[in-house]
Amino acid sequence: MHRFFLNPESCRGEFLTLEHGEAHHAFDVLRLRPRDQVLVLNGSGDEFRCEVIAADRHGVRVAVLKTRSIPPPNCRVTLVQAVPKGKLFESIIQKATELGVSEIVPLLSERVVVHLDKDDVTHKTQKWQAVAIEAIKQCGSAWLPRVTSPLTLQQFAAKAKDTECALVGSLQLNAKHPRECFVSCLRKYGRVPRSACIWIGPEGDFTPEELELIQACGACPITLGRLVLRTETAAIYCLSILNYEFSGRRD
Repeated sequence: MHRFFLNPESCRGEFLTLEHGEAHHAFDVLRLRPRDQVLVLNGSGDEFRCEVIAADRHGVRVAVLKTRSIPPPNCRVTLVQAVPKGKLFESIIQKATELGVSEIVPLLSERVVVHLDKDDVTHKTQKWQAVAIEAIKQCGSAWLPRVTSPLTLQQFAAKAKDTECALVGSLQLNAKHPRECFVSCLRKYGRVPRSACIWIGPEGDFTPEELELIQACGACPITLGRLVLRTETAAIYCLSILNYEFSGRRD
């Protein structure tokens, strides 16, 4: 069944309207017509099974047949990702959304080569959020991750100290196996952590000074194996193991 996105404010009442890009996709691309059924996601945990009652390229009107509320993930995961060059970050957002993250923080660390001016920041953030919306439509997640504006390491570190399970991918010799950090966290709280954060550095890793600051925020350096992974591979690797460890577990 085809999926569409509407923000929560537009998902009230017995009838909903797909507009703009969603209407174009429904009417011109998918050629949906009255009596066809669709799923509408609001990104805040609600899924609406709907039937098309009227359609043209300016708007598609649907009637809500059934509403299903889906609980949020057991553990709220934040990906703090050093921004790579090119379109790699869009792919990371897509995969991170599929792996159930709640927040994605584009990080401007010392070795990040991407430079954004004020206008770029606004445009890029909106574009990145749109990528996340397309990703929940593709994978069927009822929860839309928030993509923040790009932050420096110092800006994010100032608000990162309350995370219950914080990890940082590291090439340093003192990095631990992820299992050690997971076991330590579960022992500390006696339950699945409510929040987790994974820091992924740029090509060449974080600088020693940056790693020191990240560890001061409570992050445990973890090894990602013997091989040196590209930054996008490291993100998928870490989010996959976090999803495996925490998403399916109960207190």
